[in-house]
Amino acid sequence: MLSNGAAGLPRLPTPYSGILDALEYMMDDPIRQSRRFFGLVACGLTFCLQAVAGESLVPVRAVTVGNPVIAVIIDDLGNWRSAGVRTASLPGPVACAVLPHTPYGADIAERAYAAGKEVMLHLPLEPIRHRAIAAGTIHLDTTQTQLARIIAVSIKSVPHAVGVNNHMGSLLTQHPGHMAWLMSELHRRGDLFFVDSYTSEASVAFQIAIENDVPAIRRDVFLDNVPTEAAIDREFQRLKSLAVRNGIAVGIGHPYPATLAYLERNLPRLAGEGFRLVSVAESIRVLGRPEDRRVVQH
Repeated sequence: MLSNGAAGLPRLPTPYSGILDALEYMMDDPIRQSRRFFGLVACGLTFCLQAVAGESLVPVRAVTVGNPVIAVIIDDLGNWRSAGVRTASLPGPVACAVLPHTPYGADIAERAYAAGKEVMLHLPLEPIRHRAIAAGTIHLDTTQTQLARIIAVSIKSVPHAVGVNNHMGSLLTQHPGHMAWLMSELHRRGDLFFVDSYTSEASVAFQIAIENDVPAIRRDVFLDNVPTEAAIDREFQRLKSLAVRNGIAVGIGHPYPATLAYLERNLPRLAGEGFRLVSVAESIRVLGRPEDRRVVQH
């Protein structure tokens, strides 16, 4: 959960977060960002309207019968061959999210598929502040036609992709228009699910995916924002606690040596601890239809 600046003090999304992000983004580079300022303001206003209308600002979760369910995704695959090969060999149905147009992306996707793992397109979306933009990034000034072309080319570069999740995207996932274009394209293809990596607390990606009948779920925990064994263990325990509380929890990690070593040791223990490790597609089936879900706080 994100904090409000005071150590460990949690906060829920505020209706003004998109507007505040817009102001901060504008001050960072006033001339270059002027066109994008109003896009962020629109995101903030949309969030305000959702709050006024009484729409839930906390994504829904399923309360399941039986063992709590956990899904794990490893992001950012494709640039390092050895890390990708090791990820494809992780125990259990760990999903492999591969960046498009990377040196080893296609090979890692093939290895993951051969190992019986889900392959996902880790689609780069524009962030608010990050300067190193990956190949194939969808920007705020990308047109709908360009977006459809980027998705088509990116999916082609990642063989066997059955789902999509966002790489970065703290800016674009706040933008209802671009998210509607993205989900419309995924719906048109008819064979891809979506995972909101939830890189912004003001993200509307999950909600708009559901509105466009795209099978979707949202990330609950980043396992390795601090890639040390102690920090990873703390987040993994939090992932398990959320699964017990809500019936299901989704964790995202990265191919860091500490993360892979931790998962190699601890994923096989989940069944003995009463958890069920499942694919992302199965976690979405467990989550159920939108009308069957109820809101559960983190």
